[in-house]
Amino acid sequence: MVTETEWEQRFADEGYRMTAPRRAIIEVLSHTTTPLSPQEVLERAQAIHRNLGLVTVYRLLNLLVAMRLVRRVHFEHGCHGYLPASPGHHHTIVCENCGQAAEFPGDRDMEQLTARVERWTGYHVQDHLLQFYGKCPACSTRDEE
Repeated sequence: MVTETEWEQRFADEGYRMTAPRRAIIEVLSHTTTPLSPQEVLERAQAIHRNLGLVTVYRLLNLLVAMRLVRRVHFEHGCHGYLPASPGHHHTIVCENCGQAAEFPGDRDMEQLTARVERWTGYHVQDHLLQFYGKCPACSTRDEE
């Protein structure tokens, strides 16, 4: 996982200023293991920077996704949550009970699947989203008790 300092360095390297609102949002996101909705990011970040607005949260989330510092997680009810992203090609698994999430590395099998999809459909695949749902080890253990 990328540290707050590394996030700040990436911002500087790409020519973005590190403002107090951005720093508050990054502090919140860099410490979560549960996908947070934009509203949850706002509420937690306002404890650090009171004058933060929801539009700022949305703009920064979009930027962080584009910079691949944050991963967008899809919820069944159509909303999105956001988690810090590990460097490289990773996917997400989310616990249906408690909402905890974990990343797992992408695999060469995706290249084979992508090639098959392109052959079947004639499309040129530019990106993909793979996300699993299940029960985390803690919830599975509780269910067995």
